[in-house]
Amino acid sequence: MTKPLLVELDVHFPPGWTGIVGANGVGKSTLLKLAVGDLEPQSGQVCRPASARYCAQRTDEPPEALIDLIYAGDREALTIKRQLAVADDWSDRWETLSHGERKRAQIAVALWAAPDILALDEPTNHIDAAARHMLAAALHDYHGVGLLISHDRELLDDLCEQCLFLDPPDAVMRPGGVTHGAEQGRIEQETSRRQDDQTRNSLARNRQETQRRREAADQFAAKTKVAKQKKPPAQDHDGRAMRNLAKLTGKDGFAGKLIAQMGAKVRRAEEKRADTKVKKVYEMGIWLEANACSPRAHLCKVPAGELPLGGARRLRFPDLIIRPTDRIALTGANGGGKTTLLTHLMAHVNVEPERVVYVPQEISAEASRQILKEVAALPKEKLGQIMTIVSRLGSRPQRLLESDEPSPGEIRKILLAKGIASGPYLIAMDEPTNHMDLPSIECLEDALEECPCGLLLISHDQRFLQALATLNWHLETEEAGDSLLTITRL
Repeated sequence: MTKPLLVELDVHFPPGWTGIVGANGVGKSTLLKLAVGDLEPQSGQVCRPASARYCAQRTDEPPEALIDLIYAGDREALTIKRQLAVADDWSDRWETLSHGERKRAQIAVALWAAPDILALDEPTNHIDAAARHMLAAALHDYHGVGLLISHDRELLDDLCEQCLFLDPPDAVMRPGGVTHGAEQGRIEQETSRRQDDQTRNSLARNRQETQRRREAADQFAAKTKVAKQKKPPAQDHDGRAMRNLAKLTGKDGFAGKLIAQMGAKVRRAEEKRADTKVKKVYEMGIWLEANACSPRAHLCKVPAGELPLGGARRLRFPDLIIRPTDRIALTGANGGGKTTLLTHLMAHVNVEPERVVYVPQEISAEASRQILKEVAALPKEKLGQIMTIVSRLGSRPQRLLESDEPSPGEIRKILLAKGIASGPYLIAMDEPTNHMDLPSIECLEDALEECPCGLLLISHDQRFLQALATLNWHLETEEAGDSLLTITRL
């Protein structure tokens, strides 16, 4: 039976932004859906204002009222469209929009509705640096109850007056942004670990002393027994033997009292340790095959050409080749054609399919459920190998396997884990840090840094790319809207 995510949670969200922080799969999105009324609790109650809006992580479908916003002429609509650069033709070409453009449209419609509660689930996924600044400015203008899930530390620190840290079964509200709250959490955990160490050491000493006193009491008891069995000598008229016996008996009784006292100390130490909450630290890091490098001269080779980007816009690129140990960052602004080019490249990969790890930018809910179902049906040994990797990316395998639908971050970990378990020659990831929590991002970066195979990464996370890539394939958008790819070495 699946354990509930949130139990006896009692929390109040005031006007202003509150960050919701925690690892993938701990119930962050569930909490947002409860807050806005998309879900109802199995027990207890949620008191909420009349209007609420939830912006989900996925952007598969255009938001309701997008057309209304585009054609609206009121001051609020014009301001929001200008702030988030929403174009008039977006509702007509939704399928050709980048996920970053879709995300801006989704949030623009939500802000225009001016709900009492606005819940945003990973709003900076997919958007470039320029769009992120636009989004932050727009969110500062919202004055209702804002709930924000994000792995973007800068945004959480900039917007949030408090953060709720979820780590089932615990939930702790801390003032300030995520950096301050996380540091406070580390201090609390370090204090708890020191207290636990002190209590454990004290408990060991008390148990040793109890054992020593018990052995001493047994020795007293043995002496008393021998003394009782001896008959007093005939000349002992003053009762010396009886007095000695009384002394031994008294010592035996005193030793018993000391044992009882030490037993009470041990029980108090055990109770104190049980009340000290020390967060379990799980092993992180991913092991990759040392020889996972293709013997072929190249993994992918594509002649110079053009790709359509919607309308009259085109993406032009030179001859492209990916060698077995190339580590490529594919960069550029939203809508420039990065995903379009990646899809084209993946169709020309010169590697066995089982040796390629491809993690797309978005995975639908239906596809996520199917992937989880297929993984759960794998042989025990293979499943264990994959779930070990997932665990080292920061998710709890048992809860994941019990879930009806994995979170977007969790399904990306599963796809990556499946590929790593097969010994990949090429890992291609479209926005790999989207949907992942911060510890998972750090673990992913550490793993890919040691990866011996080829890498092709699309990301707006510059720190992530600088740590991993040696080549930069950059798409520059020209005045006519076309994109031109240039190659530089990092």
